[in-house]
Amino acid sequence: MSGKHYKGHEVSCCIKYFIFGFNIIFWLLGVAFLGIGLWAWSEKGVLSNISSITDLGGFDPVWLFLVVGGVMFILGFAGCIGALRENTLLLKFFSVFLGIIFFLELTAGILAFVFKDWIKDQLNFFINNNIRAYRDDIDLQNLIDFTQEYWECCGAFGADDWNLNIYFNCTDNNPSREKCGVPFSCCTKDPAEDVINTQCGYDVRAKTDAEQKTYIHVKGCVPQFEKWLQDNLTVVAGIFIGIALLQIFGICLAQNLVSDIEAVRASCLFT
Repeated sequence: MSGKHYKGHEVSCCIKYFIFGFNIIFWLLGVAFLGIGLWAWSEKGVLSNISSITDLGGFDPVWLFLVVGGVMFILGFAGCIGALRENTLLLKFFSVFLGIIFFLELTAGILAFVFKDWIKDQLNFFINNNIRAYRDDIDLQNLIDFTQEYWECCGAFGADDWNLNIYFNCTDNNPSREKCGVPFSCCTKDPAEDVINTQCGYDVRAKTDAEQKTYIHVKGCVPQFEKWLQDNLTVVAGIFIGIALLQIFGICLAQNLVSDIEAVRASCLFT
């Protein structure tokens, strides 16, 4: 016995617990998103009547919470348990799943840049489709109201897009009190008003175009979104680049940890 000891490969504790800590936060956020989504569906009675999921003609914002929460939950679980238990299968799954998401984001960004007009048409179709379903779902209604208030817009390309909604259209056979009107979120805000006037959009589209400008925002949400994107291009690009770098960093760390684990196991076989 020479008394000398061979020092083989070791798993980096820093990488291991960094991945674990990052993913446990990610996993908890995923649980929170899923909880909010399921709670919202429970409040709307969807969980007691699953078939009602298909009843809504427009987009149900709850899907956003469920899909994002589901992805975060799966990724967080795989990364967290994979790092803690040094499970190479879960870590490889984490890396591949994160890589697929990165590739899809990159592809979507390139396609959005190349096919700008098609994206604009699809956005117009999406908004108009949700205008039709404005009164069908409270979450969709709140989302549309928030969008119109934030971007100070009305409809996809103008207030007349609200003719697509059965409650707001200007047809003679429309018995609704909201006939020829728009939602309150289209109205220009008076800083002196403490209470929101939810009836401010009543009959406003029966007025002339010049008069309408006094009461409501006449610009559509599609051009306002384009303007907002141009004004905040640096910030938006920075956020996307930051997310992309974080994903690449996560993939590299996970692959590094997998290599360390496999090296340790290989060295154990020959000692």
